[in-house]
Amino acid sequence: MAEILVLDDVLDAVVLVKKVLTRLGHNVMTFTEEQEAIDYVEKHQVDLAILDIKLKKMSGIQVLEEMKKLKPEMKAIMLTGYPTIETARTAIELGAGEYCVKPIDISELKEKVDVVLGG
Repeated sequence: MAEILVLDDVLDAVVLVKKVLTRLGHNVMTFTEEQEAIDYVEKHQVDLAILDIKLKKMSGIQVLEEMKKLKPEMKAIMLTGYPTIETARTAIELGAGEYCVKPIDISELKEKVDVVLGG
C-alpha cells in the first residue's frame, strides 16, 4: 500500500483515479489546486504523485519540480491529454517514471502505478 497524491484541475479525473487506486489498497489524496498539493507534500509522506501536465496556475512539470525539492525520493507519473516528445522528456528528466495519456485507460494506469512503485 502506497501514499499517493493525485493532482488534476478536472475533478472527475481525480475522482476516477482515486476510485481505481483505492480499490488496489492505496491511500489516495486528491487535489485540484497546485499550491494545496505542494503544501501537502511538504507536510506528509507521499510515495507517488500523479500529476496532470496542464493545470490552471502552473504546469504539472513546475509542480513536479517544486515537489521534488521537498521530497527528492518521491516517484511521479504525469497525465497528459496532449502527449509530445518534449513533455515526455522533461517529465522523465525531472524523475517522473511514466506518463499516461488522457482519457485515462484504467488498466494502463494500474500497470504504470505498479511499475513505478516497484511492484
